[in-house]
Amino acid sequence: MAPPLRIAIIGQSNFAADVLELILEKKYNVVGVFTIPDKGSREDILATTAARHNIPVFKFASWRKKGVALPEVLQQYKSVKATLNVLPFCSQFIPMEVIDGADLGSICYHPSILPRHRGASAIQWTLIEGDEDAGFTIFWADDGLDTGPILLQKQAPIEPTDTLDTIYKRFLYPEGVKSMGVAVDMVAAGTAPKITQTEIGATYDPAMFKEENQFVDLNQPASNIFNFVRGLDSQPGAIAIVLNSNGSEEKVRLFGAHIYSAGPVKQLGSLKLKGLKTPAYIHPDGLLIQGTDGNFVNVRRIKKGSKMINAADWFKQSDQPQITEFSEDELLKKEILRGVWNSILKAPIEAETDFFAAGAGSMDVVRLVEECKDAFDVPLENEHVFMAPVFEEFFVEIVKNLRQGSSASGVEVPFEGFIMRANKREIPVPTQLFINGEFVNAERNDTLDIINPTDEKLICKVACASRNDVDKAVQAAHNAFYGSWKQVSARQRGQLMMKLADLMEQYKEDLATIESVDSGAVYTLALKTHIGMSIDAWRYFAGWCDKIQGSTIPVNPARPNNVLTFTKREPIGVTGLVTPWNYPLMMLSWKMAACIAAGNTCLIKPAQTCPLTALKFAELTVKAGFPPGVINVVPGQGSGAGQAVADHPLIRKLGFTGSTPIGKVIMKSCADSNLKKCSLELGGKSP
Repeated sequence: MAPPLRIAIIGQSNFAADVLELILEKKYNVVGVFTIPDKGSREDILATTAARHNIPVFKFASWRKKGVALPEVLQQYKSVKATLNVLPFCSQFIPMEVIDGADLGSICYHPSILPRHRGASAIQWTLIEGDEDAGFTIFWADDGLDTGPILLQKQAPIEPTDTLDTIYKRFLYPEGVKSMGVAVDMVAAGTAPKITQTEIGATYDPAMFKEENQFVDLNQPASNIFNFVRGLDSQPGAIAIVLNSNGSEEKVRLFGAHIYSAGPVKQLGSLKLKGLKTPAYIHPDGLLIQGTDGNFVNVRRIKKGSKMINAADWFKQSDQPQITEFSEDELLKKEILRGVWNSILKAPIEAETDFFAAGAGSMDVVRLVEECKDAFDVPLENEHVFMAPVFEEFFVEIVKNLRQGSSASGVEVPFEGFIMRANKREIPVPTQLFINGEFVNAERNDTLDIINPTDEKLICKVACASRNDVDKAVQAAHNAFYGSWKQVSARQRGQLMMKLADLMEQYKEDLATIESVDSGAVYTLALKTHIGMSIDAWRYFAGWCDKIQGSTIPVNPARPNNVLTFTKREPIGVTGLVTPWNYPLMMLSWKMAACIAAGNTCLIKPAQTCPLTALKFAELTVKAGFPPGVINVVPGQGSGAGQAVADHPLIRKLGFTGSTPIGKVIMKSCADSNLKKCSLELGGKSP
């Protein structure tokens, strides 16, 4: 029987710390941990984890000098008498006296499918080169650069939305930690293979931590530009050069890219980029860059110096109001925030301290967000840290949230409308179309007369959507589905829906009053049922967002190849909703909440006789923080706007409640247009 392993862990970071924890859970004997020195007073988490388990910790700035192992370092390594070296994540050059110093050798984790992408920037180049699969290799270290015999490999498909950050967190990190544990088990059992690496297909790629390698070449196809940008997202970011109108050059970094597949957009201005033959242009969802193949890449965020901004806001930078005066209570909170930053970074915090430049990593972002939520009771996401990584900027974001009560509920939504005076209330009500996150007039300024069913008097005139207006709304929903909405996680969808339900609760008397005047419902019934059940629907479906799962089913020939079938539930895309006059907000909520929970985007044509609660609801979606284009409201006539919804080829699913004759027309239109899925709720059950 082989003697028990004596393991030395050599490396750094959260990955190495989690590997250490797993090895200890498996009851192996870790005799020493070798890591990097502290940065100021900030200790690497591997050292902290080892110390917590009373494992000897050694911190070396370097293991060798001029290619020769340092005697004092070598002596300290030999003192632990390791029989196996485990290198989970190691950025230092380890001398061969150490690599071969353990009786069983050294096993090392590398985040690529070797022999492809040898070197320090393997994940980046996996994405940059457009590989179909990402993976990792655990191999036996030798005197080459990632050339040792392979112990095990795993791989997974790269998703169209993957970035450096997401593929690491989704697969390379969690599966890598597990596989390091499996590799140690195999070594202990004497079953670990040593498969010689082939040199066929081997690549050695430039190190992407060098700034000169971070400049994106814009003179290439859109897919190549996209892959380069996502390969450096979220750290450090692909560099592009903006050519300003005054002749100066400005270095910026690009984030949040995707291949743009929608139609024409509203241009907000053009931007000249060095190396790009045609100007890029700003639009409401980002910055569009045309590749040499004629296709487009959309970039959502731009980092200018230390400041991250939404690309759509490039020309608004100088117009943004800045908070410069703070209350005593806010200044006290600033010192609390300074303490939070100090506890994470272990360094003095100045106004210009950059969270990431000070050494923070992805787990530090999570910790900062959670501690700020606890300390200040404000809704924050990881993106807030990336958008405002400098201390003073981040403090201003906290103050904005505190003053507004939430990140979005204090938003003022501009619209043209009227003041409804009823039920001892004065309620501002929009009367325009709601497309792509803003209220706009109908194309031809056509309107609908909205009549009070109680006294048959005119309440107001509401914009009446044409076919072109419906097309604009569908394009907005399509862009959002493949753009900003696709980046929102299931859990975040649920949070947005819960926030929307809370706002509906906050404004329930206003909504009930509008519903009562607009549709003729008794106010108490509208308050309890029309609005109350609508709120319940949004909360119910919000709870489903992160629970929509597929299933894995063994099939007959499962052995010996472990064959199985599985289902993966994905959102269908743009959904169109056409609702009747009875229970206007409930009809909207029952249909739309389910669509949104599943990750779809929506367009609704409410009943032409009572669209006002739908338009007030649209205002609340902006306050709740829904991205532009996710929800669109287009009042109009059934023969015009309603028919346009049924006919539109980009709408993938239609839900209709109404009469049986109209249902027949809609089903035929759905079949003739693009064979879209169709749900019909028709007629009544009365004799």
